[in-house]
Amino acid sequence: MPASLFQDTSNDPRRGFPDGPAPERRPAREPVFNAPAAALALVALIVGGYALQTRFPLEDVVEACAVSSATLAQGRWLTLISSLFVHGGWGHALMNAAFALAFATPVARFFGERLRGVAVFFVFYLLCGALSSLGYAALHPGDANPLVGASGAVSGLMGAAARLIDGRGRVGRILSSAVLGMGGAWLVVNLLVGALGSGFTPGAAGATVAWQAHLAGFLAGVLLIGPFARLAERR
Repeated sequence: MPASLFQDTSNDPRRGFPDGPAPERRPAREPVFNAPAAALALVALIVGGYALQTRFPLEDVVEACAVSSATLAQGRWLTLISSLFVHGGWGHALMNAAFALAFATPVARFFGERLRGVAVFFVFYLLCGALSSLGYAALHPGDANPLVGASGAVSGLMGAAARLIDGRGRVGRILSSAVLGMGGAWLVVNLLVGALGSGFTPGAAGATVAWQAHLAGFLAGVLLIGPFARLAERR
């Protein structure tokens, strides 16, 4: 009996077409944005939040939503959250949205796409943002200069992503080369911002950049990813 009768043709592209040419196999289509839904939702919140903001006078929005040491002294603690969704211009909002997409993607993927993981992701994001503003306020007691923008919270995602890079998809060490490298680079960038002013920062539009809040947010992300991984039942 010819050996060819025993040839495995289960994966042969010509199976079912013995007399004709093999049909062309096309690769499966990849999604345009290969990012978790939670990361895309965050980008939509940043961009959509600013689009909604433009319908109102900027001064009124800043007065109602911005955070500062003075507003916290007045007991307006909700400004720690509301300030994350206010931006100084389209450049500011789009820059934060781009960075959010880059760093939210690995963090949201780590927490998972179930309801628990998505909830933990957003609580983590908001807490990093709140702590970044608290860090700035602690260094500037009594300061009435308003802070707005998502950059402190996005810095928290960056810190978390650094530990995930070290752990190759799991929570890595706090003092790993990835954390120290990304943290060092972020420190240099923010020191340059502090020395050169907002002209060094794309999208700042001449506004004061709270670079200390960026560093506080990064540190918050590095430290909180471990406890939040347990909340999400991840390792």
